[in-house]
Amino acid sequence: MDTELITLAGGCFWCLEAVFLRVRGVVSVESGYCNGHMPSPTYETVCSGATGHAEVVRVRFDPAQVSLRQILEVFLHIHDPTSLNRQGADEGTQYRSGIYWHSEAQRTLATEVLREANEALGGRVVTELAAEANYTPAEGYHQRYFERNPGQGYCAYVVAPKVRKFEASFKALIAS
Repeated sequence: MDTELITLAGGCFWCLEAVFLRVRGVVSVESGYCNGHMPSPTYETVCSGATGHAEVVRVRFDPAQVSLRQILEVFLHIHDPTSLNRQGADEGTQYRSGIYWHSEAQRTLATEVLREANEALGGRVVTELAAEANYTPAEGYHQRYFERNPGQGYCAYVVAPKVRKFEASFKALIAS
């Protein structure tokens, strides 16, 4: 199976991870940090805002089952791409909206999808588009966080509604 990798930032990585683990054709999702200036940051240093990193998920998918366009459409639907450096109550540059590409073809398609979203949203999209750089996986306790902690407050009141929003809007893309 040939797979493709895209890196996405849209607020807390727990939300994105929980959704993309449910998408048909997604092979793996890893939470991490990218596009900052400090090598090997930790959750605490990223949350301080001093490293310049975004909380991200690396989504590995099978393009024979789900296209990059579909991945990006889910991404833009489950977070607010018009909110600069925040998603809900999560505030800071680490919570920015971003698409971090791994090939020129991804950059081209992401540019087109963002242009379409920007037109649909009245020119308010603030999603960053850049090559992925300086990636570091998040600590182990962040991986599959929602799956392991569904009753935790943030998971129940923030992550779960995003999962339900995905499931209601993208029924054909739900993994069986």
